[in-house]
Amino acid sequence: MNIDLITCAEVAGIEGEKGHFRVEIRKKPRYIDASRCTACGDCAEVCPIQLPNDYDQGLTSRKAAFKKYAQAIPGAFAISKRGVAPCKSECPAHISVQGYIALVAAGKYREALKLIKQENPLPSICGRVCHHPCETICTRGRVDEPVAIDPIKRFVADLDLHSEIPFIPDIKEKKNEKVAIVGSGPSGLSCAYYLAIEGYQVTIFEKQAVPGGMLTLGIPEYRLPRDIINAEIQIIRDMGVDIRTGVEVGETVTIDRLRREGYCAFFLGIGAQECKLLGIEGEDLQGVYSGMNFLRDVNLGKPVKPGNRVAVIGGGNVAFDAVRTARRVGAKESFIIYRRSLDEMPANEEEIEECKEEGIELLTLTNPSRIMGENGRVKAIECLKMALGEPDESGRRRPVPIEGSEFIIEVDGVIPAIGQE
Repeated sequence: MNIDLITCAEVAGIEGEKGHFRVEIRKKPRYIDASRCTACGDCAEVCPIQLPNDYDQGLTSRKAAFKKYAQAIPGAFAISKRGVAPCKSECPAHISVQGYIALVAAGKYREALKLIKQENPLPSICGRVCHHPCETICTRGRVDEPVAIDPIKRFVADLDLHSEIPFIPDIKEKKNEKVAIVGSGPSGLSCAYYLAIEGYQVTIFEKQAVPGGMLTLGIPEYRLPRDIINAEIQIIRDMGVDIRTGVEVGETVTIDRLRREGYCAFFLGIGAQECKLLGIEGEDLQGVYSGMNFLRDVNLGKPVKPGNRVAVIGGGNVAFDAVRTARRVGAKESFIIYRRSLDEMPANEEEIEECKEEGIELLTLTNPSRIMGENGRVKAIECLKMALGEPDESGRRRPVPIEGSEFIIEVDGVIPAIGQE
């Protein structure tokens, strides 16, 4: 009868005249190929997402993969998809948060981990150190409190790491091409993970004696246990990635030499390891340690003695890691000096609260003007009190020194932690 049945569609507009109309039709996406769907219902059976069933006026529920009603024509299933969830769009890795939480709720832990690892190869690590912006924007927070997205990810990942056979993604057909990655931090490890899945022969070159980059050398062990780092790196090794430590590209080996050895592509993931300077008098005195160098030496097990009374300058996560680590390696007193107010501190809220719980003092609206020494060693630090002026390019109010507000704090250790480059 030459009748076409257009489903999942609505009329968007009509123009023309009797006998000669032009109709604009807007089709809704089905997300399932109707020509190949056999209406078996297997997709609905395994789908973890429950939604109100509009066919029954919301009195019952249905799966996100569904057939509107038993007699629907055509009989193909469709998938309800309402755009990108706020938690997914806010996640730096763009993980399918709703998907893995639904799978966990259904008890499908391995499937949840598999979904997470499509976008994040280090979920156990991130489950401990991520600042979880997904939870900040979680719409459940409008009702009572956000879903515990990050702890759920950590639970799933830890469960897998401690299983008899941890999850390893399927590896595609092996390729002949060799890829060299310089640096074994999160960037290098992630690159190696995805290249290994594609079948490439991957080698990571790391100049330090241990892999992990800032995960191992920058984050204190009380925040990120080393066995967790090693376990997730071992998964990447089990995928066929060769990790060579103690090799500095440019010194131990060169790019030209690696090219001659057959490496045809290079990924440089060396990070931001240069610590910014304060630019004040006395930074070269004995007893002054840059934040990242201090944490690196402690994490490598070197004997570090920051002093009995230590001032840490800065308001970011590195500063808080340094001030808490100083206590753990022998300082009787350590405290933060920060030039803005508590509200402007860039450190994670959890870091600030845990620091307060440990009894560590925060000197805000305070800025060092010079480090004073005696016989080449730190003796005190001179500071100025600050007031907040107009916002700067970062959006935070610019600190302005108060004239005549100089004062001196006696210290025997100073750790500047004002950023890396």
